[in-house]
Amino acid sequence: MKIGFICTGNSARSQMAEAYAKYFAKLYGKQVEIYSAGSQPAERVNPYAIRVMEEEGIDMSAHYPKSIEDIPYQGLDLVITLCGDAKETCPVVPGAKMEHWGLPDPAKHEGSEEEKLEFFRKIRDEIKRRVEELIKGV
Repeated sequence: MKIGFICTGNSARSQMAEAYAKYFAKLYGKQVEIYSAGSQPAERVNPYAIRVMEEEGIDMSAHYPKSIEDIPYQGLDLVITLCGDAKETCPVVPGAKMEHWGLPDPAKHEGSEEEKLEFFRKIRDEIKRRVEELIKGV
């Protein structure tokens, strides 16, 4: 099974989802290929995303934003969009199951550094819960 997590910038939510999916696939011995991409990839992965995943023992420091054209998009079995924009602009993949996880963009959260980190942790934890459930069910 091939799973793609799609967001606009591929800099936070979809990157965290990809990292967790790979982690849980290995943990549960699932044979899946995991990808993430953005409809309009950012220049880099959000440093807060890297930091909150590091807190979980997952290193995303080598991750980089990718375009839909950079992954085997037409070969995906499951496409999960994580933001409204990606849901609207995501091309249809014939035969693929489509899901939408509408999660707020933590990069747009305003406040102090600690408040931003707390919001990133909240989104991270929700992604973790959903991804673990998804991978267990594969």
